[in-house]
Amino acid sequence: MVGDMRLGLVHINMGLMSQPDVLVKAALAAEAAGFDSVWAGEHIVLPDPQVPPSPMRPQDPALDSLLALTWAAAHTTTIRLATGIVILPQRNPVVLAKQVATLDVLSGGRVILGIGAGYLEPEFRAVGANFAERGAVTDEYLDAMRALWYDEHPAYHGRFADFAGVDAHPRPLQQPIPLIAGGHSAPAYRRAVARAHGWYGYWLTPQQVATSMAGLAAAADHIQRPAELGELEISVTPRGRITRELAAEFARAGVHRLVLLAPPTADGPAQTIQAGAAAVSAL
Repeated sequence: MVGDMRLGLVHINMGLMSQPDVLVKAALAAEAAGFDSVWAGEHIVLPDPQVPPSPMRPQDPALDSLLALTWAAAHTTTIRLATGIVILPQRNPVVLAKQVATLDVLSGGRVILGIGAGYLEPEFRAVGANFAERGAVTDEYLDAMRALWYDEHPAYHGRFADFAGVDAHPRPLQQPIPLIAGGHSAPAYRRAVARAHGWYGYWLTPQQVATSMAGLAAAADHIQRPAELGELEISVTPRGRITRELAAEFARAGVHRLVLLAPPTADGPAQTIQAGAAAVSAL
């Protein structure tokens, strides 16, 4: 944390930061500057040719998010390791639960699991995932993973996941794993309020954050938030270059963490880390 605003660095696994040495250098620099987290996004495959709403060219490099964070974990000591986000309905929940628990153990309890339902139909089709019911799949998979992490005798029986008579050790060091729900839709807001410790919004202006905060408030009017989840932590990747004035606007909008995106240049991560630390130092 720098000042009262937490800072993260996103896409630690993409673009230039997909190179092993650049990833490590960026993670170490973020840790030294007081950032609380590095974040790895996810696209397992991308449409070729690129068509809307795909955000990336098919040739853009993107390491697997959990493997990239494991590489970062091996070279750092305190910075938290966040998925921002895992497209949950594209993953096998039993395998993913094992991977997340493993990373939590290997990192000494530093994982933050950010999840979302996804939106690229060609990506779902390529991995054989259920695009039409992705929201319902996401919710079931969360319940299945929770059973594997926290229940003495894990079992789950649902439409999309079904198991019993199994166990998986070691369990995560963190009990519970901090969970962040991403997305700018009404179902995403409901998921964040009902199930998650935090909400993550990507590439937003302060005005767009205000809209999302209203959506989260509307969800909270209809959903009883479990007391054990505590206050909903708001993380946002801001649109545009971070400045002190912009950071202050986000703070006034209720944001707890700015997850900064570095420009695709060789000095982009270092400049972004420096600018982020300076922008929030006086908040």
